Amino acid sequence: MMEIKARHIGLILFAVTQSALMIAVSLAQETVDIGDTKAVLLRPTVPEASVILMPGGEGHIGAGDDGTITKGLKNQLVRTRMSYVERGLAVLVVDASVDLSRAVKLMAEIKRPVTVIATSRGTLRAARGIADGARPEALVLTSGFLTNESGRRDRCHWTLPDGVDPFIQWAAGRARVAWLDGGANSGEPCEALSYHGFNGLDDRVVSLAASFSLE
Repeated sequence: MMEIKARHIGLILFAVTQSALMIAVSLAQETVDIGDTKAVLLRPTVPEASVILMPGGEGHIGAGDDGTITKGLKNQLVRTRMSYVERGLAVLVVDASVDLSRAVKLMAEIKRPVTVIATSRGTLRAARGIADGARPEALVLTSGFLTNESGRRDRCHWTLPDGVDPFIQWAAGRARVAWLDGGANSGEPCEALSYHGFNGLDDRVVSLAASFSLE
């Protein structure tokens, strides 16, 4: 298994909300070019830190020219992107083909620390990006592809609970896990509205990931 050389590997959330921490923010939203791909940048006037959101599935967000997202809207990271901004974070929602090193450099110019938050198949893309040289300060994985056995109620056969402990042991103190329980389960077990996609637990996921990003 590859070595991850971020300052933290990160908070790993599994399993499977919707009261939001609402604070007034002055929001800038735009589409930015990162190499050959487009990403959507959202930021408060004075960000406290930055996060890069890497959706699961095919990972295509269909970024429009005006900061809109037209694809993957049910994905947990895409549907909660504004919640991170409301917590004072600059947010970059990236497409599957993004050069993660360039994305990290862009967000570092806005505000460090930079945390990469990836879910489901996005965790594989995050791992490849870090192996290729991306250097965020932290990495947060949710419903991750961790080992061949890889949350709690999660019934997606790619991300089963048995894969968590071996990954934590491999990380040798650089990672920690938070289990979430509850929520709702609908549709295919590997899709956005199942336990795998944290259906009904959005606020808890965002609160944990955002607090980790602001450490």
